[in-house]
Amino acid sequence: MKLFSVYFLIINIILSTNLMAEKPYHHLADGTFRNPEGSPKRDPNVKWSYKIFNEERKKIKLTFPKEHVVPRSKVLRDLNENLNNDYVAWIGHATFLIKLGENTIITDPLFSKNTGPLIFGPKRYVDPAIKLEEIPKTDILLLTHNHYDHLDVSAVRNFPHKSAKVITPLKLAKYFNRFKDVNELDWYQKIEINDELQITLLPAVHWSKRSLFDTNKTLWGNYLIEYKNKKILFACDTGIGNIYKDLGNKYGPIDITFINIGAYNFFPIMPKKDKSVYHTNPEEALSLAKDLKSRKVIGMHWGTVVLSLEPIMEPPKRFKKNAQKFGFEDEDAIIFNIGQVKKLSEILD
Repeated sequence: MKLFSVYFLIINIILSTNLMAEKPYHHLADGTFRNPEGSPKRDPNVKWSYKIFNEERKKIKLTFPKEHVVPRSKVLRDLNENLNNDYVAWIGHATFLIKLGENTIITDPLFSKNTGPLIFGPKRYVDPAIKLEEIPKTDILLLTHNHYDHLDVSAVRNFPHKSAKVITPLKLAKYFNRFKDVNELDWYQKIEINDELQITLLPAVHWSKRSLFDTNKTLWGNYLIEYKNKKILFACDTGIGNIYKDLGNKYGPIDITFINIGAYNFFPIMPKKDKSVYHTNPEEALSLAKDLKSRKVIGMHWGTVVLSLEPIMEPPKRFKKNAQKFGFEDEDAIIFNIGQVKKLSEILD
């Protein structure tokens, strides 16, 4: 009997080892996820202080130039005038409308006034370019990860186009139970929308959390959108990492990269100013776009809500100022005004 028990134990160990060996690197044994191999790691000695953060955040001036926000009436008019064109429109933060042929994509729809549970969390100082019920018919909803400034459950619940195909990283479908077509992807998995449009989830250097008990229990990721002969990469919030040279070699050149250029300064809580493991600063964003062999780079994730401690209009200035240092012409580092609509052909010109 003892011999049988030992034999059974050995078989279980062998089977468990083989199953783990088959799991991708970013899948951990406890069911959580981690960043790609070789990604930077957060300093374990950092102790987050909401008290210090809130004290420092109150010092930030929330003034911005008038042209930062396009009047809502003009946004609606521009969207209507481009019904038959491929275009990109910035609704705010990481929310874009991307029209490609017969399909209109919305990314990380954020329409709530605050970015936290219920009435808590940082409040936006710029409203969405249009109201949720005013967005044009949307065919595809892309969600990158579960942080409150990207997964807005109120916007999801009240989304006017429930027939849209939802694409999320693993373990996030539960938030979209009112939608009929919900698809969870692991990194490197692809969905064929039609002969002209394919979408692949790729790795990002980030993390996930919505409560005290769910850290990294859902996946995060970037989306590669292939449309006709064009490649568009829409980044999840991400920090720099070796993975981007690998992605550039495998999938590049990329025609347009959407990348976060805000929410990078947490000094004095973090030991270094303008440095975050999980959000690229403007220079790092340009470096990452270079690794991806990008032609054009669109800076996003700024100018909407205070999530960090840099001046609110600093990200686009640094982004434009440093473009040439990373091999981009000034016009290749693109900054939208909130509500601006641009034809895809104009962006790629």
